[in-house]
Amino acid sequence: MPITFSVRPQRVLSAAVLLAVVAAAGCEQAKTSNPLSPLIAGPIEGVSITLPKVLEPATGWKIEDKNQPITLLIENPSSNSPRPYLLRVQVASDAAFLAVVFATSGVEPGPNGRTSLRLPDRLAPGRTYFWRAKAEDGANDSAWSTAAQFEVLMPIVIGTPTPKAPLSGVRTTSRQPTLVAANGTSSGPHAALYYLFQLSTTDTFAGNLSASAEAPQNPSGETSLPIPSALPYNTLFFWRVRITDGLNLGAWSRTESFRTPLTPTVAPPPPGVPGNPGNCASSDGPSIVACIEGKYPSYLAAGVSSYEREKNMEFLRDRIIEAGICGGLDLAWNLKRGVGPHSIDALAWRTGGRDEVVDVGVGYDDTGSSLRLQWAIVAGPPGYDRYNPRPNCGG
Repeated sequence: MPITFSVRPQRVLSAAVLLAVVAAAGCEQAKTSNPLSPLIAGPIEGVSITLPKVLEPATGWKIEDKNQPITLLIENPSSNSPRPYLLRVQVASDAAFLAVVFATSGVEPGPNGRTSLRLPDRLAPGRTYFWRAKAEDGANDSAWSTAAQFEVLMPIVIGTPTPKAPLSGVRTTSRQPTLVAANGTSSGPHAALYYLFQLSTTDTFAGNLSASAEAPQNPSGETSLPIPSALPYNTLFFWRVRITDGLNLGAWSRTESFRTPLTPTVAPPPPGVPGNPGNCASSDGPSIVACIEGKYPSYLAAGVSSYEREKNMEFLRDRIIEAGICGGLDLAWNLKRGVGPHSIDALAWRTGGRDEVVDVGVGYDDTGSSLRLQWAIVAGPPGYDRYNPRPNCGG
């Protein structure tokens, strides 16, 4: 019995050691014969993986906040390993990658040699970021790629201006009022700001009498737009304004309105004046205009409306034509540009077998200055249109 008892433990221990050796030998055999086995550990001799290349965003890119979340684009590395590789990506707010704000691994390489990875969330704007990538197959790793640096810009906010004048349907003193708006508050990396004014006879800003014009933002705090041409008399207009930097648009301001001046009443000429050139009849053009200018000083007055100035110029033009006809000159209305309508400040003179255009008004559209008359032959296609009715030259 004592002899049997002492021998049996030795046999059991020998069997256990033998199993361990066999098992270890089996593991070693798996590592060397199957490099795809998940049990493999450490690099495989002769295997290399090149560096991946970060493509987008590239160094120096400035990304608008509205284009977030951003998509990373990687040029895949090459590898001679029998094991497939996966990609690891890091985004950090510092070049040393101590402050990593996004990290992921196990990214399957994309087709055609490139991999796209859209970040799951937006990055904080107004900051600079660095990003890099590496490849790993479980046994061999590439080094980290060269990092690229990019910036996420602060959001662009385009403000809304506030109409200041004219407001609430007020009647303006001019048919060319100036629209004035208080500047809106804009922020972010926007381009130069412009104010887009809209003017219309309808509050929907549709129809024939609708127009738009731009004015650059004035740093004074108010931006204005003078109406470039005379509007119709006694008409209700609606206007609004918004801001743009060419790519981004702000909201429309509230709609405001104004009325243009009433149609002026033009005093009729003195009785008997039309059709009676009086003592201004002459065959000399400069003498005629000098006489007419002295005879009707009230029609030369400054400070009148554009409508009144046009009517005054037409009156003086007709008196010059009548005086010339009575003096033996062949004068007529001139069809503007040879086709019409009648020129306000010019007439037609048929002389020597040809037609000439004679300019008789100096700066007649400058209502801030007194009207002056002249006799000046100018270039341009004449449009002879006989004056009617024929003047009474007997008075």
